[in-house]
Amino acid sequence: MHEGPSHSSHDTDGDSAGQGLWQACTEQLAQDLPEQQFNTWIKPLVAQVSPDFSKVTLLVANRFKLDWIRAQYAGRISALLEGLYGQPVTLELALAQRESVARTYVRPVAASTETPAANAPAGAAAEEPPAGAFRTRLNPALTFDTLVEGTANRMARSAAMHVAGSPGHLYNPLFIYGGVGLGKTHLVHAVGNKLLADRPDAKVLYIHAEQFVSDVVKSYQRRTFDDFKERYHSLDLLLIDDVQFFANKDRTQEEFFNAFEALLAKKSHIVMTSDTYPKGLANIHERLVSRFDSGLTVAIEPPELEMRVAILINKARAEHAEMPEEVAFFVAKNVRSNVRELEGALRKILAYSRFNQKEVSIQLAREALRDLLSIQNRQISVENIQKTVADYYKIKVADMYSKKRPASIARPRQIAMYLAKELTQKSLPEIGELFGGRDHTTVLHAVRKIGAERQQLTELNQQLHVLEQTLKG
Repeated sequence: MHEGPSHSSHDTDGDSAGQGLWQACTEQLAQDLPEQQFNTWIKPLVAQVSPDFSKVTLLVANRFKLDWIRAQYAGRISALLEGLYGQPVTLELALAQRESVARTYVRPVAASTETPAANAPAGAAAEEPPAGAFRTRLNPALTFDTLVEGTANRMARSAAMHVAGSPGHLYNPLFIYGGVGLGKTHLVHAVGNKLLADRPDAKVLYIHAEQFVSDVVKSYQRRTFDDFKERYHSLDLLLIDDVQFFANKDRTQEEFFNAFEALLAKKSHIVMTSDTYPKGLANIHERLVSRFDSGLTVAIEPPELEMRVAILINKARAEHAEMPEEVAFFVAKNVRSNVRELEGALRKILAYSRFNQKEVSIQLAREALRDLLSIQNRQISVENIQKTVADYYKIKVADMYSKKRPASIARPRQIAMYLAKELTQKSLPEIGELFGGRDHTTVLHAVRKIGAERQQLTELNQQLHVLEQTLKG
């Protein structure tokens, strides 16, 4: 039976072991939940852990959020806490401003397949700004200084710095695309923070595309379009994340087009992010896509090994912890997909270190990440196949899910599809989705073509053999 360290003080807010337990829990939730859900509902929670770890109290900002978290996430949080601690943990939810507590028992809650944006009242996911104040929604911690530079993000970072230093001129709009967790959001926040540092009176707004959709719906419901236009059309800098969420939302696309035109006319700057490049966006009006593509479009790639090591060491220092270089190399070699997974692995290691009162070492990292490492040993991800094949044939990972068709890109993409079918348990439709939303017949064609050519072309067979051995480790 696992026992936590004993404590003499009952004031556990600052207790490193108690917070380590909660950190490990949130790290797992960050992996499991979509980024917008995690940032809206989980990240703001403050945890109070009892000295004996038998109870965790989560302080929630308001009654709406308390009810929503209890209904949607309490069961999952309870199960994670119990799994991490090894004994039953009582979870309680309390209003941060009032000490009335809503008891939640440790039992599974049926998982909802709908997102808060689909269920919550319009705009409920975001707090309203104080009366008379302009709320930028920027995270002041996400700056150019805290962003680790490497070949994977150098061009995007350079363009973003140029925009921050001279908005309204070159690279307008700036369109940044790439996979999940590669630092797109960090980069757009950095642009906003740099501009505000230089011009504190500038009207800057960071917003997720889902919130823009919510604002459009709200303005139609309340007939407040003048307020809506005043807010968006008067900005000096608009930073908008994940514009692929505009797909199939005609009214939202119309309003965004109007805001886009108004901002460009007054020499304001627009910076957008997406999971694919403009012409790869599905169900977005052509005239909007052409506007997205009219400035500068840059990709962020998954970080290379040296960059991953630097990220780990820097993030550990930000947490007031030291990560030995050999441990950073061990983690970087085993966590290759994106920055968010790296951060998750780091949080897990630091929490494990504090909880067990042991120094960070390769052995401790191996123990802390044993679930992750065992999954990697058993399974090869499509994302890893895409990265490995892209590296091998010297193309960008983003080309794997782009619509580009030159042979120098199309053939490695077909090889990656073939390997995904051979080395993973994914179905043809699932593989197609991971290659930029392609139809399963496209995947089937690639699998049959590469499979047949492998039998005839010795060079191709050797290349595939090298790739397979690399992926299997």
